Amino acid sequence: MLRIEHLTKIYGDKKAVDDLSLHIRPGEIYGFIGHNGAGKTTTLKSCAGILRFDSGEIFIDGKSIKEQPLECKKIISYIPDNPDLYNYMSGIKFLNFVGDIFEVPQEDRREKIDRYAEMFEIKGDLGDSIQSYSHGMKQKLAVISALIHSPKLIIMDEPFVGLDPKSAFSLKGVMREICDGGGAIFFSTHVLEVAEKLCDKIAIIKNGRLIRQGTMEEVRGDSSLESVFLELEG
Repeated sequence: MLRIEHLTKIYGDKKAVDDLSLHIRPGEIYGFIGHNGAGKTTTLKSCAGILRFDSGEIFIDGKSIKEQPLECKKIISYIPDNPDLYNYMSGIKFLNFVGDIFEVPQEDRREKIDRYAEMFEIKGDLGDSIQSYSHGMKQKLAVISALIHSPKLIIMDEPFVGLDPKSAFSLKGVMREICDGGGAIFFSTHVLEVAEKLCDKIAIIKNGRLIRQGTMEEVRGDSSLESVFLELEG
């Protein structure tokens, strides 16, 4: 579903991402962990087609994000770590705006909005201006907007930040449901306990280079993910 081949991104004299290769299959929740500035967000933005990279290639469901960006973006969703939404819109107008972009049929759109707005307990707030939303409410709205067009691949940067425990639990359930249906998820997180319990596979990045990847059992061994991560970081 996602194939990263020798991805390199350079800022000035620094290689933010250095010859990174990673493959994610349908059905997999793939966690991406590393310290601040390790290259996680740069990688995720490159996969989402937001950031140009210097060398390498990224394929989404067999299509090149360089050569076929529109075809790729039709089947993915990207949730940034700090959702920058249109504050002058109401929540429901924003969701319908996203639905229009992805040409989601009205009935299908209504069903998804109703379901997820109920799930994330934001249904009564959709008529309000986004400007009045808290950070957590904006995060919920961003999550709902990412699910409207039933993407095959969801790319998320710290998706649980700002979510209350109940909403975080609901999001974990939705993530597993999407992957059980043949989709895939690639997300970064600082919450190692979440990664340990939720992910099928995991990758650890340090200074732009991939230093460990594989199934949770392969990466963790007989230790906890936290101890392995701290050892590799040390």
